[in-house]
Amino acid sequence: MIDELAYAGPEHLDPAFIAGYDRKQGYPDPTEDLTVLGELGVAEDSTVVDLAAGTGQFALPAARRFRRVVAVDVSPAMQDFLRRRAADAGVSNIDVVRAGFLSYEHDGPPVDAVHTRNALHQLPDFFKAIALDRISRLLRPGGVLRLHDLIYDFAPSEAEAVFGRWFAGAASDPAAGYTAEDYAVHIRTEFSTFRWLLEPMIAAAGLEIVRSAFHRSLYGTYTCVKR
Repeated sequence: MIDELAYAGPEHLDPAFIAGYDRKQGYPDPTEDLTVLGELGVAEDSTVVDLAAGTGQFALPAARRFRRVVAVDVSPAMQDFLRRRAADAGVSNIDVVRAGFLSYEHDGPPVDAVHTRNALHQLPDFFKAIALDRISRLLRPGGVLRLHDLIYDFAPSEAEAVFGRWFAGAASDPAAGYTAEDYAVHIRTEFSTFRWLLEPMIAAAGLEIVRSAFHRSLYGTYTCVKR
């Protein structure tokens, strides 16, 4: 197995960067994720695993909804930040675990749901397939995977045009958002994959895609159920 810490991006290991991480990334609203999980049978007494939990933007609201949340991240700095944030919020039903997609070992029966946002792309495709298989093995039959990531929904011949539009809409201030250079570094050094490559990996892991949505041909959201 690869060392996931080495693939996580050095900025995610830097406490100074993490302090401004939410502002730069934005503040994704967890309401839709929580609603979808509820609609698919993830009840209040459920256990949910948040893989690559980061600063807890999903894990903390999920802990207010579900009995147990396991927040998994490879970065010690992210873990420290999330523990402090949970303590400040008075949330006590989050287990913070240092691990990654390829190394997390669950303690207990199969879980009801797995959530992950903008992290699977840090793995090369071979290891994405391994990670999806491991996620499937975590889930009970009928369990739900909610996956958000940078995924390419275009043909290779369209890459220049799609990336050109992406760069044109980038932030100019690196403290306020991701710049065109940030996007270029992502393309060169990380492992976002084409939709038509990722979806067979999901199916091969024994997961059925029940909903999918894409934004600007770059950001995908999948809701999958374990068969």
